[in-house]
Amino acid sequence: MSSLVVKQLFKSLFSFFLLGLLFSDTVLSFRKTIDQKKPCKHFSFYFHDILYDGDNVANATSAAIVSPPGLGNFKFGKFVIFDGPITMDRNYLSKPLARAQGFYFYDMKMDFNAWFCYTLVFNSTEHKGTLNIMGADLMMEPTRDLSVVGGTGDFFMARGIATFVTDLFQGAKYFRVKMDIKLYDCY
Repeated sequence: MSSLVVKQLFKSLFSFFLLGLLFSDTVLSFRKTIDQKKPCKHFSFYFHDILYDGDNVANATSAAIVSPPGLGNFKFGKFVIFDGPITMDRNYLSKPLARAQGFYFYDMKMDFNAWFCYTLVFNSTEHKGTLNIMGADLMMEPTRDLSVVGGTGDFFMARGIATFVTDLFQGAKYFRVKMDIKLYDCY
């Protein structure tokens, strides 16, 4: 009687193994390959940031929440929250097609470097949804790549690269960054 139970158990385990093998092979055969040379979507936008200085409440798009004194010449430890317009051109007063909402903080003592984490919130006739972007902004480099780590709506689960190029820098008061966004994983 026990050999019958062992045979039945063996058949069940073998069937389970084959079934698992069948499904794992099916899943692998539908894996998406990503061609790094050809993005599925490509955009170029301008991000505008006007830091609050105590007198510009109406125009400010960001505010320093933490700005510790005495930590060097590179703003180390400064933490800024922003809600700035995203435009198709360099003009700050152009109609925004999205908002960039998030934060950045300066995280290097020996040079200017910031770490960004933000969401592009689209609510226009052309696009609806969000794109989530995060990564290091090595400000002294001519171009910097940040990761697109997800999205919603028209950008559901999107992944890709956002390349930053500083377009205009006016000290601590205003800067404009051109964002070249290439999405490689689109649904």
